[in-house]
Amino acid sequence: MHVTIFGTGYVGLVTGTCLAEVGNQIQCVDIDAGKVAGLNRGVIPIYEPGLEELVHANHKAGRLQFTTDAAAAIARAEIIFIAVGTPPGEDGSADLSHVLAVARTIGRHIASPSVVVNKSTVPVGTADRVRAAIAAELAVRGVQVAFDVVSNPEFLKEGDAVKDCMRPDRIVIGSDSAQAIERMKALYAPFNRNHERIVLMDVRSAELTKYAANAMLATKISFMNEMANIAERVGADIEQVRHGIGSDPRIGYSFIYPGAGYGGSCFPKDVQALDRTARQHGYAPRILEAVEAVNRAQKERLFALLLQHFGGDLRDKTIAVWGLAFKPNTDDMREAPSRVLLAQLWGAGARVRAFDPEAMKEAAQVFGERNDLVLCAEPMAAVEGADALVVLTEWKMFWSPDLGRMRELMRSSVVFDGRNIYDPRALEAAGFAYYGIGRGRSVARPEVV
Repeated sequence: MHVTIFGTGYVGLVTGTCLAEVGNQIQCVDIDAGKVAGLNRGVIPIYEPGLEELVHANHKAGRLQFTTDAAAAIARAEIIFIAVGTPPGEDGSADLSHVLAVARTIGRHIASPSVVVNKSTVPVGTADRVRAAIAAELAVRGVQVAFDVVSNPEFLKEGDAVKDCMRPDRIVIGSDSAQAIERMKALYAPFNRNHERIVLMDVRSAELTKYAANAMLATKISFMNEMANIAERVGADIEQVRHGIGSDPRIGYSFIYPGAGYGGSCFPKDVQALDRTARQHGYAPRILEAVEAVNRAQKERLFALLLQHFGGDLRDKTIAVWGLAFKPNTDDMREAPSRVLLAQLWGAGARVRAFDPEAMKEAAQVFGERNDLVLCAEPMAAVEGADALVVLTEWKMFWSPDLGRMRELMRSSVVFDGRNIYDPRALEAAGFAYYGIGRGRSVARPEVV
């Protein structure tokens, strides 16, 4: 099948590559000529496990092409995906300018019956606006071309996106067109052989499903962070509580890890956008308000613990940071807790030595050159001379460090575990002061000497 995908960002590139992997002819369109040229040379603009190899293989095989020529890509397409960004506006609502710009481009060039697919995360009612934008351009041209607009939201987890795309939990298709549904079923047939994964619904329900899914997951994270803050005050250990509630199959273990707050390109903007949509329709979503408020506060929790440990004075302290990406297996620092913490540390007069296995290039772009920031080549280089270590991202390489060497390198032996990956008693036995998230009074808190 000939498929055109507008957008070579996270969603567009992964989706196009996986569709090419099963034999489709894919044209990925982007207005960024430099990015397109880089992709055609094999330069992958994002880090995602397994993606680079698939892009190279399918590009070499001729099934995956990158172009800035929208007209030519549309002319060959049976199905056209819109997979461009929907960043938050100043009021928290999703900015649809890129989506609607693509819709107008489709309307200016479409010449044969096609299915237009909204893959971007968009508010309820966007399909109607896309349909109207395409129809308006067709009217200007004075031509009639049959087309359908389908909602087909993505459910890709950063760090597992290739696996999620090749072996999806579900494939949500929102449409009232039987013909469009059959085209989409044919496209997704290679991903649907083991058991039925396609969930059919109307367009607006499909649009809301994406937001509801992300809002639910964000709610679980904020709920556990709320419980962690309670546990800390009442002397309980949230990790024991997590195991206790996770064993209930009605709750489960997924997304109930307390930590430094959620980030990334999805949860923050999608919770805000859903909140804004609700308010536009006269409803105040109190749970969503709380989810956002708890997350904002949680990103400041580690700084509060640092102040507590150092008696409120962080001037001239050197803080080592392990992990800058918002989660493991990605280089994405959008809305990452690291951005909040580092800004607070610098505001308090501290210096930072940081390491992340994948996000160092991104960090250099985000923070620029600063006298109070050293981006280190490996974890132990970051802790050298540090007054404290803060763990912000639970990369596997951080889980079993050489504690003896750490003590030798650090000026002060204290660890702030923002992801609860360490056993507090093991660190204490090795001579470290330990601070976790919601670990309670059962964990000794040595005073500064």
